[in-house]
Amino acid sequence: MTPTLDQDLEILIPEPEKAIERPVRRRRTMHAGEIFVDLLAQTLINLRRNKLRSFLTLFGIAWGIASLVLLSSLSDGFRQGQRKNMSQIGDNIVIMWGGITERQAGGQRAGRHIRFYESDLELIRSWCPAVEVVAPEIKTQGVPARSQFNSGRFLTLGTTPEYLRLRNFPLERGRVITASDQAEVRRVAVLGASVRKQLFEKKPNPIGETIWLNNYPYQVVGLLSEKEQNSSYDGWDNDKILIPESSLKRDMPSDRRMYAEGGVSSIIYRPVNVQRWEEAQQQVRSALGRVKGFDPLDKGALWMWDTVESAQMFDSIFDAGEIFLAVIALVTLSLGGVGVMNTMMMAVSERTNEIGLKKALGATSQRILLDFFLEGLFLAVLAGVAGMVLALSLSGLVNSLPMPAMFSGLPMKWHVLVGATFALGTVAVLSALPPARHAADLSPVEALRHER
Repeated sequence: MTPTLDQDLEILIPEPEKAIERPVRRRRTMHAGEIFVDLLAQTLINLRRNKLRSFLTLFGIAWGIASLVLLSSLSDGFRQGQRKNMSQIGDNIVIMWGGITERQAGGQRAGRHIRFYESDLELIRSWCPAVEVVAPEIKTQGVPARSQFNSGRFLTLGTTPEYLRLRNFPLERGRVITASDQAEVRRVAVLGASVRKQLFEKKPNPIGETIWLNNYPYQVVGLLSEKEQNSSYDGWDNDKILIPESSLKRDMPSDRRMYAEGGVSSIIYRPVNVQRWEEAQQQVRSALGRVKGFDPLDKGALWMWDTVESAQMFDSIFDAGEIFLAVIALVTLSLGGVGVMNTMMMAVSERTNEIGLKKALGATSQRILLDFFLEGLFLAVLAGVAGMVLALSLSGLVNSLPMPAMFSGLPMKWHVLVGATFALGTVAVLSALPPARHAADLSPVEALRHER
């Protein structure tokens, strides 16, 4: 049988073969954990190559961060210690005494003595809205006091509830002088720590005992806590006796003016807030100047100890010192960054052949840039973390020790840690980027021909 034309064509033209499927080899990608481990291993190798250089580099960064944190905390410690010391007298108070006029005003001559009376308190309460609390200070020096055990002479204060709101008298035992004590002119007393020790040396709890002040019997109703005080305007609070103001005026006034004319030794007030201390001071000067006939701008007419103003003055001093110390710490940190940059530059020089080989095998400039940048960044961050741990450890150790009166330890504040972290990140990036760019810009041919 003769084959047909179609059969001949089938014989001559074979069926097309199926394409052979071959597995495609994909490039294995490294995970983040593997990249971190590889980066850590490479960094440790570089550190071991030059131990002294690496130690000095790490020490520069670590000490820079530790200095930045510790010096700022040191300034805050002294700042808080000063505020704590001032608060032993009273929080944000102004103590005011009558002075001597230095200007002529209202047709009156200069050189007049300004004296305070109880009517001035109502004047301040009515005309000075920036004043929150005002109270008189009435006291008598050297009041003879005795108990059945011992005797002495002490400064005795006539107190009111408003006065106790302004002055800081921490109570150890018993109670303070109350409004009913003041209204009923009771003979009750609160003793300072040194007074209690002298009058009742062998009796640690003399609550309910009787003492004689200026030969009048007074019952002890409270004991003040002992103060570590290093600033005062009329003596240490440990050496004072507190009694009702009305009782002091009746039994032991300092002079006739206090007893018969309603005179007061000084006036204490507190502004409504620390932001309005200047406004409160201007209102008080204007109100008293209008009544007593002196120029409100006459600084000599009223002598003031404004603890808010003093605190702001100390704050400005501490701020200037903190800025100076921070600049020194930043210079130290920058020098550490230069050390990291130098270390990475030398690492690039030592690994030039390696860079050329990587590029010849297909590594891109971006990958070389990333490798060296991350390595330098890791080195700087490692040193910075070590410095942060050092600072936190030292601050914890110092804060566990007993503190002196004018120092509150090394407080760690979040804004200091954030600032130190930002400074570390900036230095780390600036120190790691130039060597990384230099490595990425190397030509493969020139890198392979480089001789160590």
